[in-house]
Amino acid sequence: MDYQKCLDIVKSGKYLPENDFKKLCNAVKSLLIEESNVQPIQTPVIVCGDIHGQFYDLMKLFSIGGTLPENSYIFLGDYVDRGSYSIEVFTLLMLYKVMYPTRIALMRGNHESRQVTQVYGFYDECIKKYGTANSWRWCTEVFDYLNIAALIDGKIFCVHGGLSPEIRTIDHIRVVVKRNQEIPHEGAFCDLMWSDPDDSVDGMKSSMRGAGYIFGAKPVEEFIHINNIDLIARAHQVVQEGYKYHFDNKLVTVWSAPNYCGRCGNVACIMRVGNDLKQDFTIFDAVPESEKPVPPRTTPSFFV
Repeated sequence: MDYQKCLDIVKSGKYLPENDFKKLCNAVKSLLIEESNVQPIQTPVIVCGDIHGQFYDLMKLFSIGGTLPENSYIFLGDYVDRGSYSIEVFTLLMLYKVMYPTRIALMRGNHESRQVTQVYGFYDECIKKYGTANSWRWCTEVFDYLNIAALIDGKIFCVHGGLSPEIRTIDHIRVVVKRNQEIPHEGAFCDLMWSDPDDSVDGMKSSMRGAGYIFGAKPVEEFIHINNIDLIARAHQVVQEGYKYHFDNKLVTVWSAPNYCGRCGNVACIMRVGNDLKQDFTIFDAVPESEKPVPPRTTPSFFV
């Protein structure tokens, strides 16, 4: 399979033929199976938050952050749903994964889920673009093997959502949590995908989202101390300014979907982590609608 040719197709705004898409999903799954629940990452690296099907904004992100394999990336999950180009987003990231497996790490987010994608758009997009649910099913099989977390130089812990009362150590995530499954409705795995920081909370309490927890400074300080790390980096929440530090700079939220859902008006960012572990942020705006071409169909119109 010619991955460079596939990459050119996707960058032109098209999506792959179904058979090639299946082969790509299987190739990525084979790579991910060999990776850890907590993927070790070396600096320098660029950390990116939610994308949510905003393909042209993702293309802008790479133009700002730089090309692979010259640059390394960590994506914190939520590639699909809400935006109109989830297929294109996830295809592009999977292609980079098979072409440069050590230069891009793909975390799982709460939207990389069978149940959530059937509600928030990805399932319907797969039906619309491919005519069947096969592409959605292959993607969900990949979702099950995405990394739960990453650890940059042993000092910056990266996860989609946040902390769990069931998890004190990063080793617990490595050894005990089972990732090759649908995200459960409760428990440690669920919490890592769904939880949020809150400056007004000291400990932990149930989240209004209906899954995960809201956690304050004390659990963050304990997790950092026990695991001998410097920072927790996560995504999962829209930040109008693109990023936000919490708890005396012990946790940072990174958001990479500008003008989220086409109406939030927020900027987005990428977080560069240097060899000295210093964080540097680049802010960017959404690509104007007038600059987004309508992608050509690769399936017959009667499927739409």
